[in-house]
Amino acid sequence: MLGAAGSALAACIASPQDIAKSEKQTLESDIKIDVFDARFHDVMSDTEIAETLSTGHKWLEGPAWDKKRQCLYFTDVPENKAYRWSKDKSVSIFQDPSGVAARNAEGFREPGANGLFYTKSGDLILCNHGRRAVELMNLDTFKRTLLVDSFAQKKFNSPNDVVQSLNGTLYFTDPPYGLAELNNSPLKEMSVNGVYKLTTNKGVERILSDMTFPNGIALSPDEQWLYVSQSDPDAPLIRRVNLNDPTEGSIWFDAKNYMADGPGLPDGMAVTREGLVFTSGPTGIYVIHPSGDVLGRLNTGRACANCTFGEDGSTLFITAQDRLLKIRTKVKGLYA
Repeated sequence: MLGAAGSALAACIASPQDIAKSEKQTLESDIKIDVFDARFHDVMSDTEIAETLSTGHKWLEGPAWDKKRQCLYFTDVPENKAYRWSKDKSVSIFQDPSGVAARNAEGFREPGANGLFYTKSGDLILCNHGRRAVELMNLDTFKRTLLVDSFAQKKFNSPNDVVQSLNGTLYFTDPPYGLAELNNSPLKEMSVNGVYKLTTNKGVERILSDMTFPNGIALSPDEQWLYVSQSDPDAPLIRRVNLNDPTEGSIWFDAKNYMADGPGLPDGMAVTREGLVFTSGPTGIYVIHPSGDVLGRLNTGRACANCTFGEDGSTLFITAQDRLLKIRTKVKGLYA
């Protein structure tokens, strides 16, 4: 899968050790601003101070901004809990359990919810490891509706991350991270770790079947391109797939050049209105131009799982291992 395309892309991305960096140590969250390309100054200010909103968790994931209620939802996957943050009420438990109760979780490594997505209709989509399903939650009643839990009469592994297009089509990843023993789990029914789409008429289709650990997922602003990250230490990358022809795709970002910098792998993503992709990777959040040029990094010094935009659209929320961070940017998120 890496092949010639991966080699070509790796050749055109300079190692961060070879690029002069501008670093700003903050008092609140230890985030540094690493500048790899002068265009990054149009995205972030060197003097921006980040904030730590919550700490003491195990592994935070799935941030989603609720525009109606002006709050952020996020998950602690190993703890099987979902949280809510807002300026006025700080952090509170939103769902416990977020996936399935422990008594129903035999054979699961992580039975909690993972990725979340706030829809244009004001509902919340959840990737529920424990139910091996994608669900829809009414945020007024908290009632959940099953959207899909199988393909070709086989149960999914553990849906991980999800995004919705303007016409309502869902795209989601299905690695085995929720299952004990991962690919060797006796519960695993799928022969591959796939990427799927679910249309509004409930038709489900597998669009990628050759990724080892597909994880984060995002759409370009024109919805022509689907970005899918692969959290594989041996092949840490992001693929870009043409949705008009899913057979057309390439390795868009190869994180191998950054693996020596610190912990973390390509994972969750957020896209701006201009098409910039903010993606988790080794030791922070990378900002990548649609061309594939890496502009810079928000260096958290730790593995990050995901990020999303909220508030007025220019605040970036980051789930960074055991903590939730936020920092102001000069851009606005696609859905914020």
